[in-house]
Amino acid sequence: MSDMITADLVDLDLAAGTKEEAARSLAERLVRLGRVTDLDGFLADVAAREAQMPTGLDGGIGIPHCRSAHVTEPALAFGRSGPGIDFGAPDGPADLIFLIAAPSGADDAHLTILSSLARRLMDPAFTSALRTTTSPAGAAALIRGDEEPQPAPSPSTGTGGTAPQAPRAGSAKSTDPAAAEPVEAPEPPEPAEPAGSAPDTDSGTSTSTSTGTGVRQGAGESEGDSGDGPPAPFRVVAVTSCPTGIAHTYMAAEALEHAGRDAGVDVAVETQGSAGFTRLAPGVIAAADAVILAHDVPVREKERFAGKPTVDVGVKAGINRAPQLIAEARDKAARGEVTAPVPADGRETSGGEGPGGSGAPVDRAGEPGDGYGTRLRTWLMSGVSYMVPFVAAGGLLIALGFAIGGYAVNKAPSVAEHFAWGQADSWAALMFQTGALAFDFLIPVLAGYIAYGMADRPGLVPGFVGGAVALTIDAGFLGGLAAGLIAGGVVRTIQRVRVPGPLRGIMPVVVIPLVSSAIVGFLMFLVIGKPIASLQSALTDWLSGLSGANAVVLGVILGLMMCFDLGGPLNKVAYAFAIGGLADPNEGSLKVMAAVMAAGMVPPLAMALATVVRGRLFTKAERENGKAAWVLGASFITEGAIPFAAADPLRVVPSAMVGGAVTGALSMLFECTLRAPHGGVWVIPLIGNPLLYLVAVLAGTLVSAALVILLKGHARRTPAPAPGAGEPGETHEKVTVAA
Repeated sequence: MSDMITADLVDLDLAAGTKEEAARSLAERLVRLGRVTDLDGFLADVAAREAQMPTGLDGGIGIPHCRSAHVTEPALAFGRSGPGIDFGAPDGPADLIFLIAAPSGADDAHLTILSSLARRLMDPAFTSALRTTTSPAGAAALIRGDEEPQPAPSPSTGTGGTAPQAPRAGSAKSTDPAAAEPVEAPEPPEPAEPAGSAPDTDSGTSTSTSTGTGVRQGAGESEGDSGDGPPAPFRVVAVTSCPTGIAHTYMAAEALEHAGRDAGVDVAVETQGSAGFTRLAPGVIAAADAVILAHDVPVREKERFAGKPTVDVGVKAGINRAPQLIAEARDKAARGEVTAPVPADGRETSGGEGPGGSGAPVDRAGEPGDGYGTRLRTWLMSGVSYMVPFVAAGGLLIALGFAIGGYAVNKAPSVAEHFAWGQADSWAALMFQTGALAFDFLIPVLAGYIAYGMADRPGLVPGFVGGAVALTIDAGFLGGLAAGLIAGGVVRTIQRVRVPGPLRGIMPVVVIPLVSSAIVGFLMFLVIGKPIASLQSALTDWLSGLSGANAVVLGVILGLMMCFDLGGPLNKVAYAFAIGGLADPNEGSLKVMAAVMAAGMVPPLAMALATVVRGRLFTKAERENGKAAWVLGASFITEGAIPFAAADPLRVVPSAMVGGAVTGALSMLFECTLRAPHGGVWVIPLIGNPLLYLVAVLAGTLVSAALVILLKGHARRTPAPAPGAGEPGETHEKVTVAA
């Protein structure tokens, strides 16, 4: 830690009103010392990490941190704010802010030091000393560990104690009633049923990717106790992990260990962070009475903990509610609640949620407090993401079939009955019929993977069945959405039903598929399927009716939808409407497909053009993103504009929508057609009126680029921050970065 923080990286009077300003102020110190090479690029990485999960902790602590390619060596900057800064902690603003910067390829030794700091933040004496020190050099020495914190004089006793501060979960003096007194250890539970699974509904984690892990093992490493000595203490094994694997991972471990000592419980913690991964010894896990999983990324080798009472929560709960988690683990052990054994390949054998059960990976993509709308969007996007490859494969095969064999190819006999190896028409029919079969999977795949997003593997069968029913009754895209949500909801309900031990083993392979498919089939065929089919038909007729005289209006609507959320649900609705007409195409459906793809190309192309025309309006990171946006836009990947919209949504999104509307309208006006569902400029040979089509794309790109430059240029007339906040000659607008 000796080189990681110096007095120059300490600001005891941090003048910042927001977490973005605080990060920038501290990061500027890192830039001045050469620890960070690109201020804006580094801050973008910090903001991206902050968007995954707020970094504020109870007790007045903020720990913005990230791994970044713009960091030359591991570094730490510390700031102390008098009024406090909101970092999203439940108990209010943070007055102690630690900005942790780790290189993308940081070595394990430095990351171990950073993790030790995270553990020290759980020590009240350490944070109290930082609040009372008057010297930057003294604060740096405390953080480095060169000086041990001394108890601050107490006004009431005059002898010792700690400075007043907000109570922090996991400390020895927790005021939570549930943790005030140690809970007596329950009688050891009966051995778990070999295939049993009690549903565990404590899941509340999010899925992100992380690299590397580490371990800390506590007491209780023996396989068991023998003799007539005192009863063995209650044993808990825990795993903690967070997306970056630097701070929250180790703070949660420290909090759980503190809470275990206070409650008289042996706690062994495996920290799956960035400082290396050492597994808990199998004997420690076997001897454990309960498991606590406090994680925001998937637990590695989770099957090791199956068959034990398990508490499964987010990593911040491990920091803020450690005593309650210990008590909850003891309660579950007392009730005999266990998770099902999991095979070594990691596949669940139970329909229950939680570890070893079927906690859906997509269902965990958020904090426990996320609203239903956030979760609904995640579930829907799960289905769409699995559907898109079928769209690309099937649609392009259909387009090639039409390109080679003409429009009559859809009337060709089955190639299984008639195929002439030397005739182009036969090859065209083969492509068309294969693509059409791929298209037949669209609705079932959409419904199946929406259900998978909600209920993991048990949701696949009823989801696919519901999607097939939607296809049969012509309920279309809307029917697939409804079938997936119904299937996922039915499975989640069944998973929460307590069943006798002997039946648990057949739940995932017999009971859940049978019951859920029967319920979904009944609802889709007889209750809600037909009304949805009528609604789908009415919507299609309305949109199709806008063709001809009102084609321009249709183009405007589709263009706005494609550019509103840049690859999100509304974008996918417009795209699904367009591709739905390709299996049985007509002139109108081909025009719709052309307008949709043209509008979807505009946002990334416009942002790329804007960064070239007025580069000073954009950060260095955005200018780099602009280079990639040329290719992404040309390939019809609308998501290429997301980095720009995330940094400045109020200017980028309206600009993109206006340009998309112009392009969609012009494409319909020029009567351009498209036989392929994807490809951008790479499928120009399949576009009708290709030159006018490119004119429409160019016009929308110019409009969007001009508008975003105008809006950003107007905003830049606000006062610039202090010198050093950016590149020479640049001014910067204060923009809140949104995830």
